[in-house]
Amino acid sequence: MALLDLLEEKIIKVPLESDNKTEVIREMVEVLSTAGKISNPESVIAAVLEREAMGSTGLDKGIAVPHAKTTEVNDLCVALGISNNGVDFDALDGEDSHLFFMIIAPPNQSSQHIQVLSEIAGIAKSSAFCRMLKNSENAKEVLELFLEE
Repeated sequence: MALLDLLEEKIIKVPLESDNKTEVIREMVEVLSTAGKISNPESVIAAVLEREAMGSTGLDKGIAVPHAKTTEVNDLCVALGISNNGVDFDALDGEDSHLFFMIIAPPNQSSQHIQVLSEIAGIAKSSAFCRMLKNSENAKEVLELFLEE
């Protein structure tokens, strides 16, 4: 299951309106809920926050990957959010995060979860691609960048 196969306009939020970690998580879960990907947003938010309590999912180079495994979903789903101003996500490099890839997976889909995390790690290696994503003005533009990549 490739990241591109999971992406669609309705699960891409540009720009994110939130300015702190908890609100970013809440906003991205709401995107998945509105898109019909999850049915119990509060439970999913709790699962993501519980995972964050174990250690921040803020990586470096402006990327964060908040994620959780929960029985609230039948299939792995992803949301992508882009913050123009950046959000303090307790990233490894101490910088604000701008690109947020939220992954919600059922407990029995570890291999798919790892595959998507690996793809995101590959994206993080391309500063130019990340810069283009960060400068995107809407979900359609983001999706087009992934299709071209």
